[in-house]
Parts: sequence; C-alpha cells; structure tokens
Amino acid sequence: MTVYVIVQLKMTDREAYDRYQAQFFDVFRKFSGRLLSADEYPAVVEGKWDRDKLVLMSFPDEPAFRAWADSPEYQDISKDRKAGAEAIVLLAKGFTI
Repeated sequence: MTVYVIVQLKMTDREAYDRYQAQFFDVFRKFSGRLLSADEYPAVVEGKWDRDKLVLMSFPDEPAFRAWADSPEYQDISKDRKAGAEAIVLLAKGFTI
C-alpha cells in the first residue's frame, strides 16, 4: 500500500537546512520514493499555518519508507535537517481499492 510522507518545516538555521537540501537527492534517488512537492509558499486555504515549507513524498509501502528513513546515508544528512528546521513529519497510508 502506498504511503505518503507529509513534512511541515519551520526554519531555525537556514544554512544547516541548505546543507541538508544539497545532499537530499543524492540519498533519496537510491530508494523507491517520489518527491511530489517541496513548496515554500503553499496556499493556505483554511486555518492558520505557521511553517515555512511543506514537503510531500510517496513510497510504494511503509517498508520502503523505513528503508530510506532509517538508512545510514539519510541518518547522516538528516542531522543538518534537524539542526536547520523544526519538523512535523506525518506518515499517511494510501487507499487500497
């Protein structure tokens, strides 16, 4: 079952986040995920949003997501993401029809 990763970021150290971002695709492309959106200016249609960036990814299933998220390569670069931004990370299951 496809899973979606929704990340809402509040920047705290842009330089650290930019280091993470510069290395992201080199790691991400080794896994079976798809980057669907990375938007620093999403339109707020309803409610109040206090974040600076939204990222939406998909993976074929949860084990594929975990393989990427738990990989030594991602764990290494994610130190800069964690230093550079406060994150809310959600994992949502897709529908099976």
